[in-house]
Amino acid sequence: MSTSRILVSLLLAAALAACGDREQAAPAATADTAATATTPAQDIAPADAAAVDSADAAVDPAANADAEAATPAPAATPPQGPAPVEGTDYVTIANGQPFQPLNGQVEVVEVFGYTCPACAAFEPQFSAWKKRQPADVRVTPLAAPFGGFWMPYARAFYTAESMGLIDRTHGAMFEAIHVQRSLPVQNVSDQQIAGFYANHGADAAQFASTMQSFTVNAKLKRAEQFIGRTGVDATPTLVVNGKYRVIGGRSFDDVLNTVEHLVAQERDAR
Repeated sequence: MSTSRILVSLLLAAALAACGDREQAAPAATADTAATATTPAQDIAPADAAAVDSADAAVDPAANADAEAATPAPAATPPQGPAPVEGTDYVTIANGQPFQPLNGQVEVVEVFGYTCPACAAFEPQFSAWKKRQPADVRVTPLAAPFGGFWMPYARAFYTAESMGLIDRTHGAMFEAIHVQRSLPVQNVSDQQIAGFYANHGADAAQFASTMQSFTVNAKLKRAEQFIGRTGVDATPTLVVNGKYRVIGGRSFDDVLNTVEHLVAQERDAR
């Protein structure tokens, strides 16, 4: 079976499975468990990253990133779907603040986890959505440091981010865990993770050392603070301008429709 067909199967199987912070005490989540998992629509929160590309893009993510950089950003268009309902589709965060200064943009933070099957299923669609956004929409991925088996992969993300490796590795990491299973969900070592990134141009020893660095610890702390003040307790979750957390939607299309309306609302309010 081709990689593309495997990823499509994963998307269909895990489409409504959200991953919560309490998974650290649960058995490892895999593509097999995603196939039987069902989650109420209200447990799916919009999310947050350099997103996972389609299977074909993952074959040569570096070339894909270069092609993206050369493509002009699309123009802003009005949202097309039904208007979301506060309290049903999203909640307003009291005294909400963006993760980074807006500088005239609208921020969409995706809180995610590499070990989360729902995040792996969401990423191809979210990546395609991200590419359709105009220049005034800034998408920021945020790996959730929920503890337990979430932590090594959160450290891996922030290490890769500090080394400029996200565009080349984000989709490949999801594939390694959930499709190829060349990396385990639980009990992964820094050396195993560093070996993965070494296959994408990193120095393995430097990567493993950086995973425990002050810089990465600071990134983890900042992510933890943002997640705490925005009330994120599941992945994938999307947060718009630090003010709105998406909570509803029976499908990923519903989630993205809510985000598009909130983005338009914030754009008009500037």
